[in-house]
Amino acid sequence: MANSRKDSKGRVLRTGEAVRSNGLYQYSYTDPYGKRRYIYAKTLVKLRQKEDELIRDRLDGIHSYIARDLSLNDLFDKYMNTRKDLSKTTYAGYMYQYNTHVRSSFGKRNITTIKYSDVLQFYKSLNGKKELSYGTIEHLQRELHPAFEMAVRDCLIRTNPTSPILGQLKQQTKVKRNIRKALTPEQQKAFLQFMDGHPVYEHWKPLFTFMIGTGVRVGEFSGLRWEDVDLKNGYITIDHAMIYFAGKMNPTEQRTYISKPKTEAGIRKIPIVPEVRKALDEVKQYQYENGIFCRTEIDGYTNFIFLNRFGNVYLQQTLDRTLARIIDAYNDMELHDAAKKKRNAVLLPHFTCHVLRHTFCARLCEHETNLKIIQSIMGHIDIGTTMNIYAEVSEERKKESMDSLADKLMLF
Repeated sequence: MANSRKDSKGRVLRTGEAVRSNGLYQYSYTDPYGKRRYIYAKTLVKLRQKEDELIRDRLDGIHSYIARDLSLNDLFDKYMNTRKDLSKTTYAGYMYQYNTHVRSSFGKRNITTIKYSDVLQFYKSLNGKKELSYGTIEHLQRELHPAFEMAVRDCLIRTNPTSPILGQLKQQTKVKRNIRKALTPEQQKAFLQFMDGHPVYEHWKPLFTFMIGTGVRVGEFSGLRWEDVDLKNGYITIDHAMIYFAGKMNPTEQRTYISKPKTEAGIRKIPIVPEVRKALDEVKQYQYENGIFCRTEIDGYTNFIFLNRFGNVYLQQTLDRTLARIIDAYNDMELHDAAKKKRNAVLLPHFTCHVLRHTFCARLCEHETNLKIIQSIMGHIDIGTTMNIYAEVSEERKKESMDSLADKLMLF
């Protein structure tokens, strides 16, 4: 014992233990691959707790010495490399959500340090400070849960810190559910009329008219080519979409490709109504007058319809940002005009391109009762989606129905 090493408090240090010059306690060991590894703690008691955990892990076959070098980002990327079954669209969606909400913050955490409470707190912060909808958090959970489950099965960690967690999140927070509301007929009219003759936004009207008049998804809109439009027979064929997502390590790196629908429901023909035909004519005329022609080729696809002034296809971010500017400009004008004329202002809520698709579906539901027709035009895989939107008819439509019923029943 005379030759035993001791710390400043006279406690005997075990083999592999040492006190560093900065006061931290250190334990060194060799992993099964012959690599020298170290663990640290502020106190000897905590260091030995970590030593005991390490011994327990070894006895139970948990490779914690490997996991200590893995961040959540490393684990997720490894997991995504195993998902060869995913379509390009689904893969892009997973990467976009993860890169946007996890990679630069929570993703840097070492997986051995992530506990159930850490994940719960992370989801709460997304729902609270960042005001993410419950649907987005649910989507992230569907990505993170199998990644951690893979780590459990690979004996890197003992338990999955994401399981179960969404039920607890609901109980402890007032989760914000993403409820997409269609524009009312009055809002829709105000939005489109505002762009008429506007010095800045007039050339955007045909694009957004097309969206409202067809209900296409943003990727379908961006990927649409002139050969997909049959003006003679009066329909548009939807059989592909343009997908965009940011690079894994560099979110500003733009990547686009063409994706085919995952199901037959996504392949459909949409009848061309007069306003949509007029919008297409206006797009063609505007491009001709301004010398705009398609400069983009994606996976062999070219001759795209909707182009910016450089002849490139529109990305969803550009379209959504433009919508935000138009809405702000309209609301400023409307507030001023309403105050001047002493009337109630008809303001527009902030919305994205997907709300325009929802708006088309709402107008369609207000005038069509055959759910299968609505489902076919919208390209819904699940008719339940169609039924949910059908149930969300506008208040004006409900009142019209009740007024009509009252006349027939002669009760009022």
